[in-house]
Amino acid sequence: MTAFPLRVLYVSYPLLTVSEDSAGGAEQMLWVLEREMSRRGLATTVAASAGSRVSGELFITGEPCSQPDDFERRNQEHQDRVVALVHQRSREGRAFDLIHDKSGSFWTRARELDVPVLATLHLPRHFYSDCLFERIPENVSFNCVSRSQANGFSDIPRVLGVVPNGIALDRFTGDEEELAVPRSALLWLGRICEEKAPHLALDIANRAGLGITLAGQVYPFSYHQQYFEREIAPRLQRVANARWVESPSFTEKVRLLQTAKALLITSQVDETSSLVAMEAAACGTPVIALDRGALPEVVRNGLTGFVVNNVSEAAEAIGAISRISGEACQKHAQLNFSSSRMAERYAEMYEALCSHRTHAKIVFQP
Repeated sequence: MTAFPLRVLYVSYPLLTVSEDSAGGAEQMLWVLEREMSRRGLATTVAASAGSRVSGELFITGEPCSQPDDFERRNQEHQDRVVALVHQRSREGRAFDLIHDKSGSFWTRARELDVPVLATLHLPRHFYSDCLFERIPENVSFNCVSRSQANGFSDIPRVLGVVPNGIALDRFTGDEEELAVPRSALLWLGRICEEKAPHLALDIANRAGLGITLAGQVYPFSYHQQYFEREIAPRLQRVANARWVESPSFTEKVRLLQTAKALLITSQVDETSSLVAMEAAACGTPVIALDRGALPEVVRNGLTGFVVNNVSEAAEAIGAISRISGEACQKHAQLNFSSSRMAERYAEMYEALCSHRTHAKIVFQP
C-alpha cells in the first residue's frame, strides 16, 4: 500500500443503520469489509445513519428512515452531507484518498469531488436505470461481486473486475456438538420483499410437511409492507408450525442457521451473490436455492445443497438433504467465503486506484 495509512471513506446505503445486525446485503458487506480494512491499518470512515456501529470513525448523515417511502429525501440528505464532509476534510488537510461507494448511487455525485471513487455494483443490471451509465464521472471505477453479474455490465467502462463477497467466518462456524443437534425445521432468512419471495418458502414447507422459521426485516417501503400483509401474514396462519422472527439480532441469526434442517432461498430475481448461503455453509447447514443469477456460484449443487428450478423441485430436494454433509459445507465455506480474501482483493484495487492506475484492467477471478 502507501507509506501512510490510506484514508478510505465508505458510503453506506442511507435507509437504515449499518451494524452486525443489518438485514440488507449491502449493509452487511460494508460492515464486514470495513472491519477487515480497519484491522489492516487503514484509516476508515463510514458515512451512515445514526445508530450505526462500525470499527473506525462513524460520520452520521442523518436519522434512519422511520416513515414509509421516505427514501428519496433521506438519500438526498445523505449524499449532500457526504459531499460536504469530503470537501471539509480536504480543507483541513485530511483529505480522503479513496471513496468506496456501497450505497448504489452516491457515485453519480463523484464529478463534484477530486477523489477516486470505487463503486461496488451489488444489484443486477436491470435494477439500474440506463441513464446512470450515460455520463459516468471520470473519477469513478466499478467492481462486480460475481461472474454472472459481471456479464451484465460488460459494456460499462472502468469495471475493474470481480471481487466475490466474503463473510467473517470466525463468527459463524459451529462446533461438533452444534452440528450433531437433530434439525427438523426449515429456515428462510433475509429481507422481506416480493423479489425475495419468502411466501414461496412457506409454500415449500407446507408441501414438505415441515415446520419453518421465517426471519427477517420489512423495510419502510409501503409496497414491502403491503406484500407482507398480502402474502406472508395469511400463510403464517395457514402453514402448520410456521413462526415469524422479526429483525433477529446477529446472535439469533447464527443460532437459527446452526439449528435449521435446511435454508431455503426463493429469490425471483437474478441474485448477484448470497451472503445468507455463505453463512449457512459456514454453520454446516445445507441450502436449497432456486436457480437465479449467481446462486449456483455460491451453492455447490450436491455438495453444500441443491440448486432447483421451482417450488416442486425444492420440496423434493428436502428429502435428499441427509446426503449433504455439514462438515463438507463448512470446509467449502472456509476455502471459498473468507472475508480476509475479499479484503485482500479490495486492497489491491485501492492501491491501483490511489496510484492513479485507474485504467489498469484488474481482473479478479472468483
